[in-house]
Amino acid sequence: MRRTLADRLIDMCIRHADEIAESWYKNLVNNARTHTYKSIPRETCLRHAVSIYKNLGKIYLAENPYQAVQESLDISGFTEDQFARGIPLEEIVYAIILMRREVWFQSEQRSLFNAPEDLYELVVSINRVLLLFDYTSYIMVGKYRQLSDQVGKMK
Repeated sequence: MRRTLADRLIDMCIRHADEIAESWYKNLVNNARTHTYKSIPRETCLRHAVSIYKNLGKIYLAENPYQAVQESLDISGFTEDQFARGIPLEEIVYAIILMRREVWFQSEQRSLFNAPEDLYELVVSINRVLLLFDYTSYIMVGKYRQLSDQVGKMK
């Protein structure tokens, strides 16, 4: 029996999180929109990306994905770490966009969707992944603003 595209996508993210994060990192540090990340230790960037990719399955399948994203970000300390390092908010948002794009790039490279019956599942999966990364951006921006308010300035 053929596994659903969502199962294949989640499995890819979990099993290849390190490789996906490494590819994302290369794009991150070579992108003019995320230049501040060049000064952040590679291991720090990879740790956060791997955490997000490995948790994508749990978040994807969650009954309340917003809450699942929030819990995942709280556990990883993603926003707090980015804030403490002085990374501009727009660069963090763009880093998240690059993470999302890397999921689809990797799924295309690995030919996860190639049968005609995958088309509907592809649309559903794209929409779900977009929603999860949109929640990630929204939650991160809110938390970043909260941290900024605590120190009295917006970076």
